[in-house]
Amino acid sequence: MALRAALPIRIHCPVSAEALATATAGNLMAIEGDPCVARLLELIRGDNPLGDFDLYRGVCEIGFGAESFVPTTAAMPTLGTPDTPSLSPTIVLLTWIDADLPGEHMDALINAIVARHPWEVPVIEVGPPVRLFTPGA
Repeated sequence: MALRAALPIRIHCPVSAEALATATAGNLMAIEGDPCVARLLELIRGDNPLGDFDLYRGVCEIGFGAESFVPTTAAMPTLGTPDTPSLSPTIVLLTWIDADLPGEHMDALINAIVARHPWEVPVIEVGPPVRLFTPGA
């Protein structure tokens, strides 16, 4: 059995309540129609190291949820009002990159994610290395 080292990248992205409700009711393609999610999926599915599994590219897991936050008076929130708790329907995109990717390439990928993300402060997590199964290696 062969394993390779990869870094997980989680991107929390707002989604319309309608698209989230439709997707959780069984029509998963509804999230493809949400412009915020579509921009990030387009990047993950593009010609880059995100979600590269050799035989498959653009691999990502999509989780449904909600995000809670309180914008400060200094914030310019996409959603919500300063000093008022808010809830946002959210999609969590989990993808992976090779753990040996040079730092400048990682920086470029994170900057590309930020450029497509609508939030003033995007929630993007880069986790510690994990080991992923690699067939045929």
